[in-house]
Amino acid sequence: MWKKVCAIAVPIVIAVGILVFMLASVWGDISTAIQSVVPLWPLFLLAAVVLCVICWFVRGFRYKEILRRLGTAVKIPFASACIYVSQTANIVVPARLGDFVRMFILKHEKKTTYTAGFTSLAAERVYDILVVALLGLISILFVLTRIPPEYAWFSWLICGVLVAGVLGIVFLFLIRKAHAKNKILAKVLEIFAQFRQVSASPKTFILLTLSSAAAWMIDVLVCWITALMFGCSVEFMLVVLAVVIGNLVKAIPITPGGIGTYELAVAVVLGIGGVPAASATLIAVIDHLIKNLVTIGGGIISLAVFGDWSVSLMKRLFKEGKKSIKEDQDGS
Repeated sequence: MWKKVCAIAVPIVIAVGILVFMLASVWGDISTAIQSVVPLWPLFLLAAVVLCVICWFVRGFRYKEILRRLGTAVKIPFASACIYVSQTANIVVPARLGDFVRMFILKHEKKTTYTAGFTSLAAERVYDILVVALLGLISILFVLTRIPPEYAWFSWLICGVLVAGVLGIVFLFLIRKAHAKNKILAKVLEIFAQFRQVSASPKTFILLTLSSAAAWMIDVLVCWITALMFGCSVEFMLVVLAVVIGNLVKAIPITPGGIGTYELAVAVVLGIGGVPAASATLIAVIDHLIKNLVTIGGGIISLAVFGDWSVSLMKRLFKEGKKSIKEDQDGS
């Protein structure tokens, strides 16, 4: 009982603590930052929201292509709805466990095996991380001279992710002929084989890479528009770096949805580029708030489309998840 409570409460407390600390540290300058908001801020806000919605459908297109390579035919709205629901769950559930909701949706709606569902998640994450790191490497070349020595870990983090990703891909292709009698190892090798299947075609690889880049550039645009809303003339490549670092830090499941850690990372990078601390903090908080609210809105609509079973699914995910997956594996 207490373990479950702590697993949920502690990450939330950490997230709230980070946000409170950030706002408290610049509280005296908050009013000045708010006064700098441009008169046309409602149009900027609307543009950011529209871009967020478009971004999720770009991700839906990419996920549709991943599933198609795994033998499951879906349309973009369905793929987008799957992502909406799982990401909505991630905002309130620790350790990114909400991702696994998508596996159950695919099983219920499309009879997709849990193994294929897991592979689709893994493939999506790999493309996300590698493309984000690549964008970060490009952006850091433009702002390298302005990065203080104490923030050299930005470069090491980005390069480390890229190197790990490349080594992982090489490893996957080196073991393509491997076999195992052990049931667990055989299942792992099956996932690796499916992952290779996703990117086996050069055309598909290019399509998934470009769609990933498009989704992340839209994500950057949302942050950039938020900065413009506060009258900050910030260099676009600095915003790219801020979003990249924010999402790489966010990938470590410390808090639900990366709330707190994302804002802190983005504010720090913007501050390095000369954005006032109060403005950098508000930009980071509002940028993430816009993205999360659009995600939750899309998630609620998607749950309504999928029906009551999907709501019940999210409630019993942690109770029956392991049992259901085990039964599926035993039957496959």
